Amino acid sequence: VQLVESGGGLVQAGGSLRVSCAASGFTFSLYIMSWYRQAPGKERELVADISSAGGSIHYADSVKGRFTISRDNGKKTVYLQMSSLKPEDTAVYYCHADHSTFGNYWGQGTQVTVSS
Repeated sequence: VQLVESGGGLVQAGGSLRVSCAASGFTFSLYIMSWYRQAPGKERELVADISSAGGSIHYADSVKGRFTISRDNGKKTVYLQMSSLKPEDTAVYYCHADHSTFGNYWGQGTQVTVSS
């Protein structure tokens, strides 16, 4: 099982970035997919999640209207499009897969840094 994040980097405040998470080794289309983030000295927090078929999506209040989560089950990939980025969005972004029966998996994370 692998979840491999990519697309992180350094961006100026107000800019945009898209991070991706490519899955392998499990039946991606059955899993709820989520993005979490963890800033230095803070606890990991849920940013957004999307149901297995993509019909149900939730966002943390702090990113509503700025971030968009999506998934492509054919490509076994989940995306997080981030716009109007703020310095407080700086964190390591983690991909998470969850199934009530089969368990859950984490990616290794990708660093997103927003400069002011």
